[in-house]
Amino acid sequence: MKILQRYILIEILKVFLLLLSVLTVLLLFVGVFTEAQKNGLGTGQILLILPYIIPSLLPYIIPSSLLLSVCVVYGRISGDLEIVAAKSAGINPLALLTPAFTLGAVLAVCSFFLTDRMIPWSMSRMQSILSESMEEIFLDQLRATHLMTDRSAGYTISVVDVRDKTLISPTFQYSLAGGTPLTLQAQEARISFDLENQVIRLNLKKCHVYTSDQTTAYLEEEQREFPMPKQIAKFKERGMTIETMHNLMDEFEVNETQNRIRGEVQVAFALTTGNYDLLHPNMFHKVGKPGPVDQRQLDKMSTEIYGRFALSSSCLFFVFLGAPYAINRGTKQFLTTFFICFLPILLIYYPLIIMFQTLGKNGEIDPSWAMWIPNVIMFFGGIRLLRQILKH
Repeated sequence: MKILQRYILIEILKVFLLLLSVLTVLLLFVGVFTEAQKNGLGTGQILLILPYIIPSLLPYIIPSSLLLSVCVVYGRISGDLEIVAAKSAGINPLALLTPAFTLGAVLAVCSFFLTDRMIPWSMSRMQSILSESMEEIFLDQLRATHLMTDRSAGYTISVVDVRDKTLISPTFQYSLAGGTPLTLQAQEARISFDLENQVIRLNLKKCHVYTSDQTTAYLEEEQREFPMPKQIAKFKERGMTIETMHNLMDEFEVNETQNRIRGEVQVAFALTTGNYDLLHPNMFHKVGKPGPVDQRQLDKMSTEIYGRFALSSSCLFFVFLGAPYAINRGTKQFLTTFFICFLPILLIYYPLIIMFQTLGKNGEIDPSWAMWIPNVIMFFGGIRLLRQILKH
């Protein structure tokens, strides 16, 4: 790499690493730390999950940090007339932009690795820690107040005492939406969090069951499940790698093919035997066993896959727009340059991303091209700015 390009790259890296560190720390300790405390997590539990939160923040912090870095560096060298000096020496302005474009491409690859590998791994680790923490919080509250109520899930637990993880003389009231309310009284019970199935299991011993119509029953041992609290619910698509999602999508296609074949055989059998009562419009969708995912989950996974590619590439497109704009402004007031450049990104880019993600997950639009529209808009904006640099 030539001296001038190496100089620009080093300057960008200095600013970028500083901004990345500062923004990451701010988001962790101002946003995440406060929110975790509101959800009842202790300081020790928060410190355990902090290292696993960082990978999920970086794909959003990296593009904005890189954009501000190129605004700082190229705004300064343009304001010091270094761009003019380089052009007068016969150096093509594109050569001066090469370090920024190269760094943007490298960070795009790193961001994709984070979203596809690191984030699913860190989310699985964080979910394990949270589930263990929720058990401790759950039991600590029962020890202190002897009562736990979750209206959204429709259950209430009251106990006489809690010894280790054993509930002494618990009374469990549970009512599903539209279902019959149940009251269970047991001599003792143990509680466990099943993260994989997103349920809390309550194993009761010597249990009396009461219903709303005064029906009673005695069970030597009984197990009940109720939904896990929302704050530790897993975001399934984001917690999967692209390879895992492709495997599930392939299983879906195989299952759909098998259902179609079964439907065709059933139609042929009905026509051959003259049993026309077997024919109905939805028969192709009702034969066969259900697959591992349904169509809605398939749309969500497809949108997640293309969204990872598009959002990871935003590092390069942010640079493609920000660096030429900073050179054109030719001022050292980098914050002004950054805000003017970031404003259309904030008002156009991210709203479009959110809109196309929603439409893609609902199956109303094909995410394979829709998720790239915001990047294409930024690309043409960067092309226009580059033409101005090369022309003047």
